[in-house]
Amino acid sequence: MDLLLDRLRAAGFDAVTAQAAHGGVVALAGLATLRDGSRVFAKTLRAGADDLFEVEAEGLRALRVAGVTTPEVLAVTPRLLVLEPLPPRRDDDERFWEELARDVARLHTTTRGDRFGWHRDGWLGRLRQDNTWHSDGHAFLAQRRILRWLPEPLVEAAFDAAERRALERLCAALPDLLPPRPPVLTHGDLWRENVLSGRAGGAALIDPAVSYSWAEADLSMLWCSPRPPASDRFFEVYADAAGLEAGWRDRLPLFHLRELLSSIAHDDYAAECAEAVREIIAPFA
Repeated sequence: MDLLLDRLRAAGFDAVTAQAAHGGVVALAGLATLRDGSRVFAKTLRAGADDLFEVEAEGLRALRVAGVTTPEVLAVTPRLLVLEPLPPRRDDDERFWEELARDVARLHTTTRGDRFGWHRDGWLGRLRQDNTWHSDGHAFLAQRRILRWLPEPLVEAAFDAAERRALERLCAALPDLLPPRPPVLTHGDLWRENVLSGRAGGAALIDPAVSYSWAEADLSMLWCSPRPPASDRFFEVYADAAGLEAGWRDRLPLFHLRELLSSIAHDDYAAECAEAVREIIAPFA
């Protein structure tokens, strides 16, 4: 926390103490108390990824412009991101998850684009997210979100040649597995730890990896990751607000391949994630 405090002070924040935050895989983060008693949430990096915080701040602003509650960005430099602090989410409150569902449904139904991708590459954890524009959603999902991970050393080591071919065959079959859908602005990393409460109530989102992508890519992160039982209401309300085509439960694991492969590349529950990938690609072996 000494490094975080030093960089906060260098950026003009009269920080006195900082309490470490846990759960991230990239930055050193903490809740800092300033001399006047106010608090800020801050992240810093020891080295590398000079545009990571700039990309994150831009993603937060893009979501806010689209009507999603995000923390206010107070400062951003290559080595420091300072945000307003937000309360934790309310896991056992069904109304909280209902409000989140309406927010995400509004995001997905009011931001339709004409291409998949983003005007710059982003980050997923400490590895690059390839956001190269693409007019074909199936090709974008295959090339930029799934096969992109195969050359990563830990992913390459996790699967044999036959398993990699099965994954490639699955990607080739995506036009038969997924109904075509328009690109919409997505959070990109919408699992439970990136959901907090807003100051005025309701839900707020942090740590985005934004792009114009499939709406179901966002849903897959919540559906396929561990989450509290009350969050079942999210999917019921989202279906009413935005619509979900039949078979959506079967499709979401296909989108979740990106997260599983990314986790392997980051050595985060790698063995468990590799088994989950094998289960999804088994029909294509």
